[in-house]
Order: sequence, then structure tokens, then C-alpha cells
Amino acid sequence: MKRKTNLIYLPLILVLNISCAENKPKIEEINRPELSIMPITDTLKFASGIRTIYQDSKSDYWFGSHNEGISHYDGNSLEYFTVNSGLADNKIHSIQEDIDGSIWFDSENHITKFNGRVFSVFQKSKIAKTNLKEESISLSDNDLWFRYKNDFGVYRFDGRELSFIEMEKPIPNKINGRLGFGVTGVSKLINGKIWFGTSYAGIFGFDGKSFEKITNETLGLDIKIEFLHIRSALSDSKGNLWVGNNGIGVLLKVGDSITNFSKKQGKLLHTNELDLTVDNLKGLQAVFAIEEDENGNIWFGDRDSGAWKYDGEKLINYNSIYNPKMKGEIILDIYNDKNGKLWFILSSGTVFTFNGKSFDKFQGFNK
Repeated sequence: MKRKTNLIYLPLILVLNISCAENKPKIEEINRPELSIMPITDTLKFASGIRTIYQDSKSDYWFGSHNEGISHYDGNSLEYFTVNSGLADNKIHSIQEDIDGSIWFDSENHITKFNGRVFSVFQKSKIAKTNLKEESISLSDNDLWFRYKNDFGVYRFDGRELSFIEMEKPIPNKINGRLGFGVTGVSKLINGKIWFGTSYAGIFGFDGKSFEKITNETLGLDIKIEFLHIRSALSDSKGNLWVGNNGIGVLLKVGDSITNFSKKQGKLLHTNELDLTVDNLKGLQAVFAIEEDENGNIWFGDRDSGAWKYDGEKLINYNSIYNPKMKGEIILDIYNDKNGKLWFILSSGTVFTFNGKSFDKFQGFNK
């Protein structure tokens, strides 16, 4: 019988460090309380499901949930952290690690840093802005990037401090009754630029000084028929940029050339061809996740047709990852860990791993 785990918290020690400098973020530091630990024979317990996965430099796993905080697995046991432990929010959007080994958690309005002992909380709206007109930025592979939908830009941690980099606001263009320019995808640094995908404003390549913009206009798209609605971005090991769109498939940028990969592969379905009552759609037009595996294969998570693998020559579809009875299921993220294992995170919070031929539902770690 599985044991019910109760979290036991010691009194929290609250330390407020408020800088006298103008526009500096408010930092709230909370000492880590003692936590009870779940044996590895039990499953990972998140009623709300998993939202994001990260494996750190020690090969430990960190799981972010939809509404229940963080779980950490060190190879022997699981432990949990919530707002009661020092997190700013129980809903975790992404997890990263800095060069000093501290783990960073991104949530809606805050960024939380955990150095193994203390949680440091940064309020996004109070983080100072970088003035690109007065200073340029030296980009690094070690930079951490965080999204923020309440303003048009991104947050960067350069190993020393957090700053907000504001993008040039595009001219509002109402599409399908919606206005939105939030950052939805972030690539790795390639060829001196990092690329940001946005909801409706296009793709922005940042070199530390200015932004290169790829928009509906530069691509010659008729927004009455098709428009950029970006959900994911990946820079692969060859230096190519893959951009996943919700509606017009996958764009592939090789050097200065941009092509519609889905259309070239014959997998871009027109709107009138989409029949959402059919369980096994074959199109690649609504791509919410892109990842590269250890063999250089590119994987896509499509809203309607499941998972796809591209080996450089052909596309293979794995639509069995979706439960036919689970309408509206989406692959929100694909993660390739340090062991070469692929993790597929669904919008329901369910997670699958790929064993080379098929998908296994992840329940937890066993001895």
C-alpha cells in the first residue's frame, strides 16, 4: 500500500532585502524548511499534473506542476516545494539552472531562484529595464531567459543580475478578434542571435544590440488566410531555426532562407480540410512543441495529430500518444534529457517517455 505523504514545515525565516537603488527588484529570501521525503517506490504525486521537466548538472530531475509547486528527484527520493516552502507561485512555467548550480523557476509574475538552501523571489514588474539605446549586451550560452506576457519583452539573467529587455512594440493588428504579442518560444543562441517567437507579432532575432524582425509582412502572408501565431522555437545542432506555428505549420530558417517545412512535406492542411471529429489527423499545422534528440532527429508536437519525428529525410507520425477519448489534448512540451530520454508533456499534465518504438506513461521512479 502506498503511504500518504505529509509535508512538515518548520517556521519560516523571512529576510527582506530591499535595495535603495531606484527600479531594483524587490528580493524576498526564505530559508528552506525541512521537508518530509517520499520514498522512490511511490509515484510522483501531482493531482494537477506535470507542466515542465528539467534535469540539472547533477542529473537530478525537477518537475514543475500546473498548480502544486515543484518536485525534486535526486536519484534516491522525491521531495516537494510549494509556496509554503518559499516558491513565489505553485504554477511553474519553466525550470533552468545557472552556471553556479542554482535552479530558477519561472511563474506568471515572479522568478524564483533556489540555491539549495534559500529561495530568492523576484517580482517581474520591478526588475530594471535595459536601455538598448545606451548600452549593448554581450550574449552568452549561459544566459537564462524568462517570459512575461504583461509587457512586450523578456527577462535575462546574465550570471550576475536580472534585467528586462523590452522589444519594439509592433503596430497593433487585430487578428481574429485578439491582440497579443507575448513571447511564446525562446531558442538557444545560434550564430550570435537568440530568437523569440511571439503570439502574433512574429519572430525576433536579438544580437545584443537590436532585433531582426520576421513578420507576416516580411513573409508576404495574407493575414485573412494565414498568419504567424508562434508556439515554439528551436535552434538545432546544425544552426538551423525551427519555428512552430498554430495554424500554418513549421517554418524552417536555414541561413537567410525561410521555408514552410510543413507545406514542403505535404503536411499543411487547409482549414477546410481539418475535421476535428477525426481522431487521427495527418497534418502538421498546429505545432506547440519542438525538440532535437541525441541522434539529431527533430520532434514535433502537433495539436491534432500527435508526435512526429523527422530524421532528415522522412516524417514519421506517432498519433497513438493521444487518448482518443481525451478531446483537446495537446503536447505542450518535449524535453530531451542528459540520458537521451525524450519526455512528452501533455496539456492534461500526463507525461510519456519514448522507448524507441512506442510511448510509456510516466508514473514515477522505481528502484
